[in-house]
Amino acid sequence: MMQAYALTDTGRVRSMNQDYIYASPETVGSLPTLFLVSDGMGGHQAGDYASRYAVENLVVYLTRKKEGAPVPLLSEGIREINTGLYSESLNREELNGMGCTLVAAVVDDGILYAANIGDSRLYLIHENEIRQVTKDHSYVEEMVALGKMVRGSADYNRRKNIITRALGIGKTVEADFFEVELEPGDYILLCSDGLTNMVSDERIRAVVAGSGTLKEKARRLICEANEGGGMDNIAVVLVEPEEGGTGPC
Repeated sequence: MMQAYALTDTGRVRSMNQDYIYASPETVGSLPTLFLVSDGMGGHQAGDYASRYAVENLVVYLTRKKEGAPVPLLSEGIREINTGLYSESLNREELNGMGCTLVAAVVDDGILYAANIGDSRLYLIHENEIRQVTKDHSYVEEMVALGKMVRGSADYNRRKNIITRALGIGKTVEADFFEVELEPGDYILLCSDGLTNMVSDERIRAVVAGSGTLKEKARRLICEANEGGGMDNIAVVLVEPEEGGTGPC
């Protein structure tokens, strides 16, 4: 039986949590599972509103769909949510300029389907390996791809919070999609940059591949992000597609 645990934390610096999460290892509409992380951007209220709107309305949209494959459903749903979010930002002055990231995952018959907009990430973790499946829509990663910046450099670290794609900031948006065949022993991690900016990939791997329940591992990741500074909100959705004998969560 599939296990999942989701947890979010305000961190040690921010006064409001603009991260929003959702985890269902059970059916949502025609989808057998659904996992979401969104990180809000904009003014104090606007970022919080954007991430909550995106997740809650995408869940409602997908729940109503009684047939369809994961990628088309996610693609259609994301377009619908973007339109609604953008309209809200135009019609309500306090929400002007709001937007959010989104990373989504569906596990269906041993296949992981993932979608992302922005710099919230999805990782696949298996024993001694950790792989970032999604690709950040960020200024620094675009510069790295062009050979104009070195990942981890001082310039990279100064500018890594600049994202180049987000939900709700324009009339249209394109998500990137990924498909991965899962193996026994795999873990899936969806998270916001409040985790990845504070905790190294290798440390994330060690925690997730280590002993304990999913709940204990998710709490450890949150704790380590806060111990590293807790400079931003932290969101973690941890999924074990096949139960690995670590006990109930």
